[in-house]
Amino acid sequence: MGVRGLMSFVDDHRKEFFTDLKLRDTNLIIDAYSLFHWLCFNSGLELRYGGDYDSFADVAQEFFASLFACNIRPYVILDGGCDISDKKLATLKDRLRKKIELAHALSLGRAGSVCPLLLREVFLQVLIRAQVPFVQCFSEADRDITTLANHWNCPVLSSDSDFCIFDLKAGFCPLSGFQWRHVTAATGSPHRYVPAACFSADALCRHFGHPNRALLPLFAVLCGNDYVSTPDVGAVLRQLPPRVGAAAPKGRRHQRLVALLHWLSRCAGPAQALEHVVQCLPPRDREQARALLGRAVQDYEPSPAKLQDFFQHGAGVCPDAPKLGLPGWVLAALARGQLSPFISDALVLRRTILQPQVESMQRPSAHRTSQPIRQAIYALLLSADPRPQSRPSGASSPVAVSEVERNQKDIKTSVVHAVRLPKEQSDLGKLAELPSDKRELLLLETLKVKWTTLDPVPDSLRLPVAVSCYWLQHPEVQAKLLHVEALLLGMLVGPLHAMIDGPDTEDERGKGAETLYRDLCAVKARTRLSGRVDLDAAHVFCQWQSCLQMALYLNQLLSSPFPEPDLTCLYNGSLVHGLCHELLPTASAASLLSTCPEAKQLYELLFHAMQPYAPPEVFQPKSRSHSKKKRQKKQGTSRSKTRAGTASAIITFTCGKQDP
Repeated sequence: MGVRGLMSFVDDHRKEFFTDLKLRDTNLIIDAYSLFHWLCFNSGLELRYGGDYDSFADVAQEFFASLFACNIRPYVILDGGCDISDKKLATLKDRLRKKIELAHALSLGRAGSVCPLLLREVFLQVLIRAQVPFVQCFSEADRDITTLANHWNCPVLSSDSDFCIFDLKAGFCPLSGFQWRHVTAATGSPHRYVPAACFSADALCRHFGHPNRALLPLFAVLCGNDYVSTPDVGAVLRQLPPRVGAAAPKGRRHQRLVALLHWLSRCAGPAQALEHVVQCLPPRDREQARALLGRAVQDYEPSPAKLQDFFQHGAGVCPDAPKLGLPGWVLAALARGQLSPFISDALVLRRTILQPQVESMQRPSAHRTSQPIRQAIYALLLSADPRPQSRPSGASSPVAVSEVERNQKDIKTSVVHAVRLPKEQSDLGKLAELPSDKRELLLLETLKVKWTTLDPVPDSLRLPVAVSCYWLQHPEVQAKLLHVEALLLGMLVGPLHAMIDGPDTEDERGKGAETLYRDLCAVKARTRLSGRVDLDAAHVFCQWQSCLQMALYLNQLLSSPFPEPDLTCLYNGSLVHGLCHELLPTASAASLLSTCPEAKQLYELLFHAMQPYAPPEVFQPKSRSHSKKKRQKKQGTSRSKTRAGTASAIITFTCGKQDP
């Protein structure tokens, strides 16, 4: 949720509304959505090139290391799908438009902040690696976070202003005042702590002369939050006399907050205040406003969910979810974060929202490329829909989902029909019981890849290679050889880490891996200093990321017949864009890999696996300028011939016959 303008208002009054904490030796309930956005946008990360996921993972790991150093026990709570009532849809669409504007600004080299597409999945992998306990709620997590924090009497860490409204026993620590990078040793003690600022709702109430905290939810609703369209409270405000001698707040929104708080201080309680507001409205609007405001205030009441039972016993997290008729294994996988909220939105609401990327706004959304994968997901979810009355007329009518996505610099909603599946795959309740070979076959058929292609590929890279084969086959993808080379070189970062950290670090194998890794890091660093984004390359890589995201979701829905790849080092936007820009047009991938034969062998294996799935023109090197063509003619042997020879050598390469 979020109360518009409230966070900036209380920040302006830090001395009045906050106390200083030395946080240590405690549980800490963390709002995941706030945390990974905060770490992404406030750590100097590069956002123009689709995600430097390795850098984000490093920052997130450092964050949790700071908590552990102070004996702070984090419990991370993730939002689930949209509210079943869909009452937040208008707000979500407005946010989507704003993200498109910001993505467009980034694409032009201007300032902007848009989360990379796979950031949430990377964050989950960091949590698992750091052994941080987490749970995914069925829908919005705010009430569940509050209820758990009060049960354990510990603070909440978030940037959501709604936690200024909830009645939190141990307080709310905004991320803006949580100094996790400055862990401090306590004076005369071996213990360390994180300096933090803790918001006090009681101090807010005292400042405005009404100690009754029960009025704060109505205040939040009248200010306008993400769930309700605020009634016209101008009539209420016009009844308020000006406060003589009072300092004028900054901005109209802050003036409105101050006026409402002073007005509410005269009310005995929520019921009286609500009735005062309703009576200020036209008679024809009063009953509807009374019901709307009453329901909205209930959003700040305690949740019936008991997340402590999940953390202690693995019990369910949403008492109302079973009423939807969803299979038990689906509910359990959602709670454990093994299925994305995208899945629950498609299953319950029959509507999904596709997040924008830094791509070419003049071309169709990059998510168009992954639509066939989503159609397979929808078929698995909805072929046995528990709500038959919601199906289109006619027994044979295909089920469909509404997709909200970018349309140039605006949004549009499209109806996407699911594919038809064999009968044995149409029972969601028994999907997890299908033999692994059948689940694997369904994934491969969706991605249009043969098993023989993936057989020689290392397990950890099979899904990314299968996705790349699918991506190359799609008619909207205008990939070139340098894009393929850049992606594959980027995929080597994880194996290079393994070689560098392995037992043979000091021999030639380890030194070669270190040299190649340093070269790739240098490319990444130089890219961060460059100017505008190459939108053709950006669009191609955004298409690949969308395909990877949806293939991940399909793989999860099929109980992971393929191992989930390590996303923290699979794709690095600055690296692949930099390789396209400054290296591959003038040097072959083979020449870059000359220092590390093991990496070269793996690269050739991956290239050989993908080559049959690409249009022939992808592997036909082209000169990049007329003058270059003239130079190549004069020289007799051109750079393009060298690259063609490299490609030819890769085609004839046989896995296992080349020694490292």
